[in-house]
Amino acid sequence: MNKLKLYILAGALATGTTAFAQEASRSGYFLDGYTYRHMLNPALTPDRGYVSIPALGNLGVGLQSNIGVNTFLYKLPNGQLTTFMSPTVSADEFLGKLGKNNKIMANLNETLLSAGFRAFHGYNTITISARTEVGANIPKDLLTFMKLGQTGPETSYSFSDLRLKALAFGEVALGHQHQITKELGIGAKVKFLIGIGHVDANIKQMDVTLSNNIWSVQAQGELNIGAGTGLKVPTNLESGKDLDRPEMHDQIDYDGIDYDKFSLGGFGMAFDLGATYDMSRFVDGLTLSAAVIDLGFISWKNNVYAQTPNTRWEFDGFKNIALDSSQPDYSENKLGNQLDNMWDDLEDCTNFRRISDNGSQSQALAATFTLGAEYKLPVWKKLTGGFLFTHRFNGPFSWTEGRFSANLKPCSWFDMSVNYGASTFGNSFGWMLNLHPRGFNFFIGSDHQFFKVTPQYVPVGHANAQINLGFNITFGKSRPQSASADKVVASL
Repeated sequence: MNKLKLYILAGALATGTTAFAQEASRSGYFLDGYTYRHMLNPALTPDRGYVSIPALGNLGVGLQSNIGVNTFLYKLPNGQLTTFMSPTVSADEFLGKLGKNNKIMANLNETLLSAGFRAFHGYNTITISARTEVGANIPKDLLTFMKLGQTGPETSYSFSDLRLKALAFGEVALGHQHQITKELGIGAKVKFLIGIGHVDANIKQMDVTLSNNIWSVQAQGELNIGAGTGLKVPTNLESGKDLDRPEMHDQIDYDGIDYDKFSLGGFGMAFDLGATYDMSRFVDGLTLSAAVIDLGFISWKNNVYAQTPNTRWEFDGFKNIALDSSQPDYSENKLGNQLDNMWDDLEDCTNFRRISDNGSQSQALAATFTLGAEYKLPVWKKLTGGFLFTHRFNGPFSWTEGRFSANLKPCSWFDMSVNYGASTFGNSFGWMLNLHPRGFNFFIGSDHQFFKVTPQYVPVGHANAQINLGFNITFGKSRPQSASADKVVASL
């Protein structure tokens, strides 16, 4: 379909910054020497100052989904593969694997430059990043419609948030952590955002009715797309297409979409807020922490806005089909023409019509809330247990995770974590190894370790895979949080 160009543009936004990117690993949340724990909670800081190796400080690649290869592909008795549409695959087997919203997405953060140092009675960070957020959401009722079709004299389907979303922007973040008392530490960041481009195509509501006498579809949706003045999104009329029907004039011409020069798409601002509290006066060895990340927005300029017409398409069968050229009105009534007309009418119901091409739109970032608890074992305080709760607020792309971890800190220059998470995307095993002696910090880990892949190295099961590593230059003496707190409180 012509809409393929829209999806290609969304993919370009996802890969235009870098192919290797990942937000900070949650497996390192409780490791004192992990350089980028401040990206998860600005009140958490590493044990030394650091300077990142440009573009190498925080590398990774990751994918999250609550569906996977085995959701849509099935093995036949002869060993060959078939799709979920095959009659050999029962509806119960396929539909039982689906959630209300079936999504695949990546939230990526490539650290270009970063530094951290102690000053102003606290710990300070400066980070320059390129970020992308990409997601596709398929409601369960759409896949049910595809699998079952008409199941009785009249069958109705209604679904919402059939959506494709992509966002790319640059970020300059300034952070500060401050120890208020020996027990209480707080942290905050201000982030200046530079919009590169975005696509948000959303069928908000679609109603489908299938009966013996008539088929009907009614859709309501909207499209926002922008990437500065260099992006051109013409209508069919502006492209000079030869059109039979006036109602097609203001439809977006996906073949004509062009990007001829780079320019900034918008600007915005966001904040991170965090806190930690040592509960030892109540429960020896217990520390609590909480944070809210990415509270902010981007204001896009030169935004193209389009809507579906919200009209009802109906089809009550083919009329006067002409099978032979000798029949009257053969050219108008032959089956091929009637099929073309049917699909043209259906596309008119769902095609986006451009409303404006030089507007503005404010778009909230996907905020993330985290709540952590770490407990030092009384018998050996170098081993701690941790629990991290994470929730991302992002409409149909929202997700929730609870992650239990065992964190070993045998010496001042090495720590490690093994952890297990249960989330919207299924269960996952995570780990991290973190070396942080004087002079450098090297870490490697994964929040979603997979063990079984297809011959094309795609994870079997839910498409969850992630690897995170980085190398940074460190400086200054190692100062654990407790020691730092004592000194700060004394100076106050």
